[in-house]
Amino acid sequence: MIKYDDHRGSQRLEAWDDVTGEGVEFRLLGPVGAWHAGRRLGPSTPQQRTILAMLLLEPGRPVPVARLETALWATEPPESSRNAVQGHISRLRRLLAPFPEAALTTSARGYCLAIGRDRIDLHRFRELVRGAGGEPDPERAAGLLRAALALWQGPPLTDVAGRWLADVVVPGLEEERLAALERRAALDLRQGRHHEVAAELAPLVGENPLRERLVSLLMTALSRGDHRTEALAVFRGVRRRFAEELGIEPGEELQRLHQAILAGRDETAANGTTAPASLAVPRHLPPDTEPFTAREDELAALDQLTAPRPEQAPPPCVVTGTGGVGKTTLAVHWAHRARDRFPDGQLYVNLQGYGPTHAARSPAEAVRLFLDALQVPPELIPATLEAQAGLYRSLLAGRRMLILLDNALDSDQVRPLLPNAPGCLALITSRAELTGLVAAEGARTLSLGLFSPAESRELLARRLGVAKVGAEPQAVDDIVSRCAGLPLALSIVAARAHARPAFPLRALITGLDEPDGPDEPGNLDVFDGGDTGTNMRTVFSWSYRALSPEAARLFRLRGLLPGPEISTSAAASLAGIDVRQARRLLTELTRANLAAEPAPGRYGWHDLLRAYAEELTLLHDCESERREALHRLLDHYLHSAHLGDGLLEMLHRVPLNLAEPRPGVVVARITDRAQSLAWFGREHRTLLAAIRHAARAGFDAHAWQLACACWGFLSQEARSDDQAAMYRIALEAAVRLDDPAAQAHVRVGLAQALIRLGEDDTSGSHLRQALTLFRTLGDPVGQGICLTYLSVLEDRQGRYAEGLALSEEALRLHRSAGDRAGEGRVLNNIGWFHARLGAYGEALRRCEEALLIQRELDDRAGESATLDSMGYIHHLLGQYEEAIAYYLRSLSWRGGNRALGARTLQRLGEAQVAAGRVTEGRQTLGRALDLVAELAPGDADALRARIHGLG
Repeated sequence: MIKYDDHRGSQRLEAWDDVTGEGVEFRLLGPVGAWHAGRRLGPSTPQQRTILAMLLLEPGRPVPVARLETALWATEPPESSRNAVQGHISRLRRLLAPFPEAALTTSARGYCLAIGRDRIDLHRFRELVRGAGGEPDPERAAGLLRAALALWQGPPLTDVAGRWLADVVVPGLEEERLAALERRAALDLRQGRHHEVAAELAPLVGENPLRERLVSLLMTALSRGDHRTEALAVFRGVRRRFAEELGIEPGEELQRLHQAILAGRDETAANGTTAPASLAVPRHLPPDTEPFTAREDELAALDQLTAPRPEQAPPPCVVTGTGGVGKTTLAVHWAHRARDRFPDGQLYVNLQGYGPTHAARSPAEAVRLFLDALQVPPELIPATLEAQAGLYRSLLAGRRMLILLDNALDSDQVRPLLPNAPGCLALITSRAELTGLVAAEGARTLSLGLFSPAESRELLARRLGVAKVGAEPQAVDDIVSRCAGLPLALSIVAARAHARPAFPLRALITGLDEPDGPDEPGNLDVFDGGDTGTNMRTVFSWSYRALSPEAARLFRLRGLLPGPEISTSAAASLAGIDVRQARRLLTELTRANLAAEPAPGRYGWHDLLRAYAEELTLLHDCESERREALHRLLDHYLHSAHLGDGLLEMLHRVPLNLAEPRPGVVVARITDRAQSLAWFGREHRTLLAAIRHAARAGFDAHAWQLACACWGFLSQEARSDDQAAMYRIALEAAVRLDDPAAQAHVRVGLAQALIRLGEDDTSGSHLRQALTLFRTLGDPVGQGICLTYLSVLEDRQGRYAEGLALSEEALRLHRSAGDRAGEGRVLNNIGWFHARLGAYGEALRRCEEALLIQRELDDRAGESATLDSMGYIHHLLGQYEEAIAYYLRSLSWRGGNRALGARTLQRLGEAQVAAGRVTEGRQTLGRALDLVAELAPGDADALRARIHGLG
C-alpha cells in the first residue's frame, strides 16, 4: 500500500482551510464524509458514505439509481435496493439541511448533489494539479503540487461499503496521486532536493517496482546525491522483476539512464528532463512523405513557434490553410524531423473535422484512443470526459511528447485534448482558423500558402524525374500554372503521368484552353468558389476529361449522395447499368485517382472530389436525370435493406409495402442471415447518410421506410445511437407525409432506441403518442407492441404490478387480432412480471403457454426469450442446474444476437456461480463482458467488478 504519512502533513489542514473557508466541505481522499468547522458531521454508516461518494465524484450531475445500486451491491442488489437507496438519500438530506450551499435534489435521471467543486477535496486536488501544469515558475508549480498532495488524508474512499468503488474507482484515483507525486518529485530534483526525493521515493518504488517513471526518478535522485552504487542496485532489482514477472527488459529510456550512471554522466540533465518515458512509448505518426518538397520556410517557422521554453508549457501550434494545400503533409514531416525532441512518444489522431459525412470524431473518442495508446487499463478509465481528460493530462505530466491533432473541426473539439505539461506540444491542423483557440489558449498559428512556381516545378521533378520534366519545359509551365500552387493538385497530375509513362506531358493538358461545347465554360471559371482552394477543380477536371463518357457520368452522379463509400451494386443502380459495367467504370475511376478502393468492391472519394462531382452533375445533368438517379440509388438501399431485414429473426418487424424498384436498380445479393449482418455492417454509415439525404431531397417515403428496414440490424447489434439518429429523421419525414401509420411505427422504433440509451421519459412520450395513433387506425397489434414497450419502462422503474397490467392488456389486443406470435411473446412478458412479483408458479405456467405457441409457429426468437425467462425463474427458485439448462437452450439462438446474447450470458454465468461452478461461471461472465464492453461500455465496470470479486 502507498503510505500517506508525508512529512509535510502539517500543511494538509492549512491548505484545506484556505480552499473551503466557511461552510460545509467534503472529503473523498481518505475517510469519506462532510466536515464543518474542522469537525466531521457524518455520514454515520458505510452505505451512506458510498452514496455520498458517488454523488461527490460527479457533483452537479444526476447519478442514476441503478448506478448507486451497483456501487452498493455490484450485480446482486436485493429486492429492496431501491427503497434502501431512498432511505440513505433521506438521511443524507437531513445531514446537509443546515447548509444551503449543498443541495441534494431528485429528478427522473437520478439524484444530484449541487455543490461547488472547490468544496470537494478530490476536485480541488485536480484543479491544483492542472494549475501546476500551467505554472512557469518551477518552485510555484512544486508548491501547488504539494498543496494538492496535502489534501490526501489516506487511501481514498477508505471507509465506504461494497467493493465496486474500491475495485473500479480507487485505482484511477491512486494513479492520479502517483502522477502528481512524480511531477512534484521531478520539480524537486530540478531544485536540487536529491536527498529528500530519494528518501520519499525509495518505499514507493518498493511498492511499484514496475513503474518505470518512479524508478527513473529514484535512480536520478540517488545518482545526483552521490549514491551511484545504490542507484545501480535499484536498476538491477527492477530489471530482475521485469524479467521474472513480464519476461521483458525495462524500457529504452530507463536502460539509457542506467548506462549514463555507469559512465558517470547525468543523462537527465543533458536532456533537460528528469522524467524518462514509462513503459508505454507510443509512436503513432503516419508515414512521412517521400520525397517531401519545399516548405523550408514553413518548417523553420514551426521550429521557432514550437521552440522549448524552460519550465513552461508551450502553446498549441495550429497549421491552417485550405483543403489540399498540404497541412497534414507538412505537420507529419515536421513531426518526424522533430521526434527526437519528444522521446516519450508521439500521439496522432485524425479528428475527421472535414470529411464526406461531416461526422467529426468526438473529443471523448479521441481521449479514449490516447488513453489506450498510453496503455491505461480499461477498468481505470473514468466515466466522464472531464475525468478522462484529467487522467490523460496527468499521464503526460513530466513527459516530453508530441500530440498531433489532425483535421480539427473547431476549438471545442480540440480543447479536451490539449496537454498542460511543459515537455508536451500540441500540433493541430485545420481548415478553420481556430480563432477561439488563439484567443483563449494563446495558440500560435502558421497559415500555409500556395506553392511558388519554383516549388511546384521541384515537386514535379521529384515525382517524375528531372529528365522528363526537363524535356518538356513549356508543358511543365502550363501544368504549374493550371495547378495554381496546390500540392495535392500537382501530385494528382504526377500520378496521372506515372500511370501513362508513354504519354508526353503535353497530352495531359491538351484541350483545356478552349471550351468543348456550350455546356463547358471557358477557362473553368465555373469552378472558382472564391477561396484559395477552388482551383483544385482545374486539376480534377484534367483527370475527369480523360475518362470515358460512361465513367465521367458515373463520377458526376456519385456527387448526389454524401456517403462515405459506395458498393459496386449501388454504383450500378445509381447509373442504371449492370454490375459488370459498373465494376469496369469504377476501375477506370480508380486508375485515374478519382476514386479509391479501400476494400474489395467498395469505393471511396475524398471530400473535395465528391464536392467537385456534385458541382459537375449540377452543371451537366438535368434535374430529371439527377432525381431519377437518386431515386434508383435510394431504391437500391431500401430494397436491399428490406431483403436483408427479412433474413433476420426479430421480435418485431414493421410491415412495409414498398413500391416496385425503378428500372435499372440492382438489389444486393443477400441470401442468408450471415450475409445480411455483413451487408448491414458494411453499409450502416452509408444508410444513415442515405436516409438523411432522402429526407432533404423530398424522398420522405424512402426516409422512413429505410429506417424501419434497418431496425432489425440496429437492434440486434445494439447500435442505439445510430438507430435514434435514423428514426428522428424518419419521424420528421413521416410527419411531412401526414402518414399516421408511418408516424406510429417510427415512434415505436425511436422509443426502443431511446430505452437502450436510458432516455425513459422521452421514450415513454413517443410510445404513448404511437399508442394513440394505433388506436385511431384500429390496429390492435400496434397497440399491443406499444403496451409491451411501456411495460419495459415500468419494469426498469420497479413497477412490476403496473407492467403486468399493461402486458395483460397487450395480450387481449394480440388475441383479438389473431396475432399468435404476439400472443406468445406477451405471455412470456406476463410470466416475467409474475416472477418479478414472486409468483413463480404462475410465472412458469405463463411461460410454458408461450413456449407452446412459439414452437407451433417456429418462432425461434420468441422461444429464446421465453427460455431465458424460464432460466431466470428457476434461478430465483434456487434450481440452478435447471436455470443453466434453460439459459443454454436460449443461447442456441441468442448466441448470434450480440445484444440479447450478452444479457443471457451474464445470467448464465450467475447461475453457474450460484450452482458452485465458479470457474465455469467466471469464464461465462468473461464472455459476456467482452460483448458488454463493446455494446454498452457504461455497464462494463459493474460486470468487471463482479468477475474480479469472484477471485
